[in-house]
Formats: sequence, C-alpha cells, structure tokens
Amino acid sequence: MAEKTRYSDEELAEFKELILQKLEKARQDYEILKSAITMSQSNDTEDTSPTFKVLEEGASTLSKEEAGKLAQRQQKFIQHLEAALVRIENKTYGICRETGKLISKERLRAVPHATLSIDAKNHQR
Repeated sequence: MAEKTRYSDEELAEFKELILQKLEKARQDYEILKSAITMSQSNDTEDTSPTFKVLEEGASTLSKEEAGKLAQRQQKFIQHLEAALVRIENKTYGICRETGKLISKERLRAVPHATLSIDAKNHQR
C-alpha cells in the first residue's frame, strides 16, 4: 500500500473541530487579557485610598505589562490556528513543510497548528 500523502476529508473534519474549539477558547482568553490591560472590569487604583495608591500603581503597571505580553502571544496563537484552518480548506493540513510527509496525528492533536513533523522540528535545533 502506498504511503498516505494527505489526511482524508473525515480526518480533516476531526482536526477542524478540534481547532475551532481551541480557537474559541483562545479568543475568550484574549478578550480577558485585553480587559485586564484596560482594567475595564476590575478594581484599579482609582477606588483605593491615596496611601496605597503609589504601591498599587507599580504593581498595576507590572501586571499590565505581563498581560500585554500574554495578549500578544495569544493573538499570535489565534493567527496560527486560523492559518491551520486555511490549510484544512486547501487540504494541505498535516503535511510537514520540510519533509512533505504527514505529521503524526498525535502531534497534531497536541499542537494543532504544527507545520513541522517531530523529526523536522528536532532537526531544526
């Protein structure tokens, strides 16, 4: 039997469902991080007494920076998931961009936006 060169439509549909679930959660997490940055839904230093304000402003700035970094990372993750959906539509999903062979299902379930097989990824290092 010849080696498979791409996943079947049924397998692609399974991966699409997995990616859509992860995408929905990622977008929710991104919105939470964005609201943390703008402090639109939390108690900021505005509602505390002046004594604590100076200390809290420093902590608030730090947490906003951290939230900003996490939001950027989350946005990048969302873009990778969206690109994976495009590859599913093009029927090129799950094909290693280095070797041209299929990426294992186990890897794609763990990292659904992967574009490299484990062998190719290890070879990169």
